[in-house]
Amino acid sequence: MMKCRIGLLAATLVFPLLPQDSSLGSLCVKANPGRAGVFVDGKYLGPAANFRVARTYPVAAGEHEVKLIDPRYEELTTRVTIQAGKKTTISETLKAIPLAQPPFGRLRTENPDKFAAVYVNDKFMGHVDEFSNPAQALLLPPGEYTVKIVPATGQPVTQTTKIEANKTVIVK
Repeated sequence: MMKCRIGLLAATLVFPLLPQDSSLGSLCVKANPGRAGVFVDGKYLGPAANFRVARTYPVAAGEHEVKLIDPRYEELTTRVTIQAGKKTTISETLKAIPLAQPPFGRLRTENPDKFAAVYVNDKFMGHVDEFSNPAQALLLPPGEYTVKIVPATGQPVTQTTKIEANKTVIVK
């Protein structure tokens, strides 16, 4: 019961754009891999493992489309019905896709919002913190890419960049 109350309080604080008179429930996502991005009705909420203790997201009551996206796995889409004041849990395991072959260049990202979504050529790749330091980077084949960083608040950053083999590019 306490987790639901915390989820409802978080909904009021984190998602003030939801109508205050609407009934809220919560969505718990248990995904393998945990870094899979959780999208509800097309809106990015964060990685599945973002809330390690409860992994709950406040969601308006009703029918919703949930997508789990990780670039190393097949995208998964499911429908859920959220009931007001209740927690709905989904558990999913994504199916791995074959690995890309080298040569690769490295893309790093920097943004004050470490959970800001990172898109490459309009495809979700993960969040900023996964590609934010010298030991972490997104490996991409050489070529031109449009990189978009979308923080929870503030303006998205879009940059076209050229990735070269064995070189690193940083998008801020």
